[in-house]
Amino acid sequence: MEELLAKGDSLKEEIASAITHGLGVIFSIVALVLLVLQASKSGSVWNITAVSIFGATMILLYLFSTLMHSLMHTKANKVLQILDHAGIYLLIAGSYTPFSLITLRGPLGWTLLGIVWGVGTLGIIWKLYSTGKHVWISNASYLILGWCCLFAIKPMYEALGLQGFLLLLGGGLAYSLGVIFYVWARLPYNHAIWHLFVLAGSILIFLSIFYYVAPASAPLS
Repeated sequence: MEELLAKGDSLKEEIASAITHGLGVIFSIVALVLLVLQASKSGSVWNITAVSIFGATMILLYLFSTLMHSLMHTKANKVLQILDHAGIYLLIAGSYTPFSLITLRGPLGWTLLGIVWGVGTLGIIWKLYSTGKHVWISNASYLILGWCCLFAIKPMYEALGLQGFLLLLGGGLAYSLGVIFYVWARLPYNHAIWHLFVLAGSILIFLSIFYYVAPASAPLS
């Protein structure tokens, strides 16, 4: 009886996780359209390309996650789990792209872009062979990669202004605080709660990009 109840609770938690990131898929699609329209105001192909990369990686993350939790007990789950974890690296790198190419620009922007996409690519390759193993290394790498922008915090603040910077900072904090629930395995619905923090982080970063990055008209240098 206890085993049946445990399976029932597990199923409910997977459904909750699928729903929370299913909402993320819908949000991401809408966000991509809005970002492209907003970036079009700048008349810059760079702006449109950068926000499109962010929007696309956001869609992929939420789609992979939703499918993984929806098909948890199928043969496809192993592949979907790899894609889900790889999607985290993609979203981190994708989130940096508009800030690197539009906000920072120049040598600093390209350096930051190269670091996050280079490390993110290595992380994805590593995940192909280690998904489900060394979880603490994965969690640490997500946090380190997510906060590697700290070396560019001053120019980022100066370019974004207070409100844009606070939205970006809030997004990073939401992602980071969510990790607490991600590793809190004994907490009921911990994964769905983690998903809500991820969604909140995505929304805050979207707002920062939409209002303070996408419409910027400064040329890429």
